[in-house]
Amino acid sequence: MAVAVPFHGSYAPEDVTFLLKPAAVALTGVVEKEALIQSGARHYSEMLSEERLPDARYLALYEAALARNAGRLKADVVTLADAIMARPETATSCTIISLARAGTPIGVLLRRELTRRGCEVAHYSVSIIRGRGIDRVALAHIAALRGTADAVFVDGWTGKGAITGELEASLADGSTGFAPFLAVVADPAGCASLAATSEDYLIPSGILGAIASGLVSRSVLSDALVGEGDFHACRHLTEHAHADQTRAFIAAVEAAAPSDAPHPGWSPASAAVSRTACTALVDGLMAEFAVTNMNRIKPGIAEATRAVLRRVPQAVFVRDREDEEVAHLLHLAAQMAVPVEARELGNYRAVTLIAKAGEAQ
Repeated sequence: MAVAVPFHGSYAPEDVTFLLKPAAVALTGVVEKEALIQSGARHYSEMLSEERLPDARYLALYEAALARNAGRLKADVVTLADAIMARPETATSCTIISLARAGTPIGVLLRRELTRRGCEVAHYSVSIIRGRGIDRVALAHIAALRGTADAVFVDGWTGKGAITGELEASLADGSTGFAPFLAVVADPAGCASLAATSEDYLIPSGILGAIASGLVSRSVLSDALVGEGDFHACRHLTEHAHADQTRAFIAAVEAAAPSDAPHPGWSPASAAVSRTACTALVDGLMAEFAVTNMNRIKPGIAEATRAVLRRVPQAVFVRDREDEEVAHLLHLAAQMAVPVEARELGNYRAVTLIAKAGEAQ
């Protein structure tokens, strides 16, 4: 079992412990990375590209989104806390296992909310990688410290359900002792165990990357960096400390008055409807654009944004160009000369189509 060296990124130590191995990860250019991924020569988890800092306009759009949605997010975290404490397994104690890295800020907010209510909480952030599974070394570490009975996996949102499927597959044999109970803020894909809303809305931390997630990169899994008994790896982007928004984001949401504006809630029944709509949308786009690899379709505001920032986009689709929730995405698309098309997207406000390698030049 890995010996955990306390690693908290730029969060307060009590807010989260990352069960990740900071490492010197070589950077790969975006176009080269895309070609390697799509050719099957390398798995996406083996490579990282440079995370550029946002320009002044993008940062202003982030700050506007935070001002607009901090109260909404605060209310949704309260909703999740209510539901978690209503479960017998997590009524008095809860081990939050956030999925690095999008789940980490949500896990921090949830830990604070549950703690205020008298629940005994521990929060760890672990790696899960599409096609490679969850970090079982990290789970064994948590199980040794906390057991498995009161664990809740936490993420920010669902895109099309790939990570939910990965979590379920990783835990299906029962050997870890953990149940794949996944709580998210927004579940437009309709595949979470628990959510606050089915609506695809802009969770501000989801559009900033490392500088809103503890200066921690996406997790990396390669033989060169991760040996037997090691946690999955990451880069600790200390070079961006001057631009870090991590604690400011948490403070802004904590200080916000919970919004009481009506919005679509969530229930198992509504999730089933969302799941059907998500499948229809993805299948329709794959047929229309002759896409054979579903991973080229990235639905949801945050996933669409990440695809533009980290991959080679072919096109961005938005439900409404005038929607302030996608203003930052239109800004990125204009910078990169990516075409934007307004179309009906069902539950989603935005979708990015990743270019087929070879057509991206």
